Amino acid sequence: MTYHSYHAFGLSLDSEIPLPDLPGMDRHAAPADVLITSGTVNAPVGHEDVGLYIVPRGAVLNIPEVGRYLITKGNRIVVDPAPSATDRNVRLYLLGSAFGAILHQRQMLPLHANVIDFGGAAVAFMGHSGAGKSTLANWFHDRGLAILGDDVCVVRDVDAGHPVAEPGLPRIRLWGDALRASGRDASEFEASFDDMDKYDVPIPAIPARDPVRLAAIYHLQAAQPDHAGGVDRLTGVNAIEALVANTYRGGYLPLMGGVRRHLEQCVALARRVPVFALHRRWGLDIFAEEAAQVEAHVRAVLVETDWRARLNAPSIVN
Repeated sequence: MTYHSYHAFGLSLDSEIPLPDLPGMDRHAAPADVLITSGTVNAPVGHEDVGLYIVPRGAVLNIPEVGRYLITKGNRIVVDPAPSATDRNVRLYLLGSAFGAILHQRQMLPLHANVIDFGGAAVAFMGHSGAGKSTLANWFHDRGLAILGDDVCVVRDVDAGHPVAEPGLPRIRLWGDALRASGRDASEFEASFDDMDKYDVPIPAIPARDPVRLAAIYHLQAAQPDHAGGVDRLTGVNAIEALVANTYRGGYLPLMGGVRRHLEQCVALARRVPVFALHRRWGLDIFAEEAAQVEAHVRAVLVETDWRARLNAPSIVN
């Protein structure tokens, strides 16, 4: 059996299924962190709707007309595609929801966020689907900043006192209107999902290397009618609640028995990394103005916290 070797979210992967979405890596003698194979996955009895179901061997993710995924022990995914499923759709859920379950089994902290590298300081922008995370990330990318990850930001070393962001998938996923507003032609990009006006924009892959220290987290949300937009600092319970609400596939945690551990991680993260509410006024016509204001705020935060000096300090070396 031939395996392809990749890396993502700080993990090494050996996959029987080709995953062109991921950067490859040389295969080593040591077992990969996650093994992905094809096989038969039976639907949990009485549970054939879309969703994640706990079974004796781990968890089964069932996506009608796409396939089933058996996720076990944080180190293996068995993929059973539906007969009519396209490879693209199978990969979408494999590297999305199924991998979210793997991350939770490994007690890692995945935020529903994009993460940007501001010269050695990682800044995460989290929010629900459609909040504008990828559009903002694309704006930074077009101005020369590196994108560490799109849609999922895996945070590690929270307990050690210096949280870091692991590089994720090397692409930005944009809705058609945002893609065209950025000056791109949709016909030049692959659709993210069959019959969907959403597209994958490839970005340079981040080599398998040390993660980047997390400097700040912004929660994207719609500004209320009487709010002029802008940024507010979140503290205490408000910061923790924002992290809990924006955990990637956080709904899996009650099923997997990880609620308490996850809450402890969010409390620790809120204590160590500043969390802000970013109130967006929406509209592509004012987007560039808002994005420039966001960048100015980020850079002011990095200056205020003397981030460059902290990056150079021996105490934060991983």
